[in-house]
Amino acid sequence: MLSRLMSGSIRNLEREYNCTVRLLDDTEYTCTIQRDAKGQFLFDLICHHLNLLEKDYFGIRYVDPDKQRHWLEFTKSIAKQMKSQPPFTMCLRVKFYPPDPAALKEEITRYLVFLQIKRDLYHGRLLCKTSDAAMLAAHILQAEIGDYDPGKHPEGYSSKFQFFPKHSEKLERRIAEIHKTELIGQTPETSELNFLQKAQMLETYGVDPHPCKDVSGNPAFLAFTPFGFVVLQGNKRVHFLKWNEVTKLKFEGKTFHIYANQKEDKKIILTYFAPTPEACKHLWKCGVENQAFYKLEKSSQVRTVSSSNLFFKGSRFRYSGRVAKEVMEQSAKIKRDPPEIHRAGLVPSRSCPSITHGPRLSSVPRTRRRAVHISIMEGLESLRDSAHSTPVRSVSHGDSFLPRSRSMMPDGAEGSSVIADEAYSPADSVLPTPVAERSLELAVSRQSNGAPCSIEEEKESEAGTPSAGDGAEVGADGREGGASASGGAEQVNKFVLSVLRLLLVTIGLLFVLLLLLIILTESELDVAFLRDIRQTPEFEQFHYEYFCPLRRWFACKFCWLGGPLVNK
Repeated sequence: MLSRLMSGSIRNLEREYNCTVRLLDDTEYTCTIQRDAKGQFLFDLICHHLNLLEKDYFGIRYVDPDKQRHWLEFTKSIAKQMKSQPPFTMCLRVKFYPPDPAALKEEITRYLVFLQIKRDLYHGRLLCKTSDAAMLAAHILQAEIGDYDPGKHPEGYSSKFQFFPKHSEKLERRIAEIHKTELIGQTPETSELNFLQKAQMLETYGVDPHPCKDVSGNPAFLAFTPFGFVVLQGNKRVHFLKWNEVTKLKFEGKTFHIYANQKEDKKIILTYFAPTPEACKHLWKCGVENQAFYKLEKSSQVRTVSSSNLFFKGSRFRYSGRVAKEVMEQSAKIKRDPPEIHRAGLVPSRSCPSITHGPRLSSVPRTRRRAVHISIMEGLESLRDSAHSTPVRSVSHGDSFLPRSRSMMPDGAEGSSVIADEAYSPADSVLPTPVAERSLELAVSRQSNGAPCSIEEEKESEAGTPSAGDGAEVGADGREGGASASGGAEQVNKFVLSVLRLLLVTIGLLFVLLLLLIILTESELDVAFLRDIRQTPEFEQFHYEYFCPLRRWFACKFCWLGGPLVNK
């Protein structure tokens, strides 16, 4: 009896596993779930734990053993999606940023979005200039420590707080000045709302940069924003496509294509190359999900999409949630007493320290710190810990779906525009996805351009690490050219393989049809469905008028060819 109980307990343990989800305030939620449980079950548990009803904006993120990030698919088994062994660790993050956070129904939802954007600011994903950075940081101060109190906040108190990847003394003084004079009397709720309204007006609101290269081999960052698809290069936004302009997203291997129709039936195709095939597929799936979420009027319009036009080729994917318009309509129906919010201003954080516990980043001497414009790349090193990626938003519902200043943007704003004072340069150590090739060349080119690629590299350079010379830079350029040529040859090889695959499939189908025809006409199999086919007038006509003459012709030809061989 005891052995039976023990064996039963072991089997139950084998059918269950522990799962830990790090929440936006960096607390952890741990639960035990069945091995066949789907992602929706875990997500519902977390939302119930948070007392969250407007949950469609959020998702669960995980990282596989190859350091590639994924969004957990709610319709599939968790264990089948994870490439590692339990226990599993994941993160709750904002997946679809609200186009207008102020329009969210409940304060608990706005607070979670506030935590996400504060995290984006700290990790450098939210690119902004110094004036905007100071205002955002001051709102965070007001929300978490309240009004300025000389007895509690001595001179230079803002220097103890960590809002951005790097600080400057001038920025710290400006933050303290705004906090002391302009935000007095604001409650945490008001400060958080003002923070959200300020953040949503920035060009990089909701951006999670996907590192790629254009057809010329130049680094670029593809990103999904609340209002469309953007491409960032240097300090400029070089492309911006509204979601109602994007007609198709495709990928094959490491190549990603964006098809769009702009004004006056102008059709454009943008092509970029991701670091790895897995990163390219993740980029494609993010784009498909977010285009469906923001572009469609209702979820019944969602269709399964394929990554390629070729027969029996490519990945297939379908967005499984509600669309933005349905989410907003459902939120308007919420009627309950506002849930209690336990703000986590005093909770230490691993990846995004609370401002009351996070020491100022000291990897760079104060004398060398620039006035912060918050480069995205300077903060991407922390992306690995934050496990965040942000999908996109669209303008397909008209101007009423956009903040006022967004809807009143001139037409020329859709093209190239400057978004920062300085360019940012990627590094494989700070990218959201791993770089499989040419990481050494990237590091050399970054050093030769004088752009630090990570905090650790800055420390090495300050300690006297020699930088690469011009010859190394020229060599890197030459390798880039060779890589571009090899990339073209690779595309030709893929096309040839696709054509051969299509040809083989066609021959196989013809062979199967021939076997079926022989069985129908020559065999004596008395199967019901074969007998029914043989008795149809169409088949009898085909058999006597076409098949029998063709068979006699082939028999004569074989006899004519085989006669000389038999006589010999």
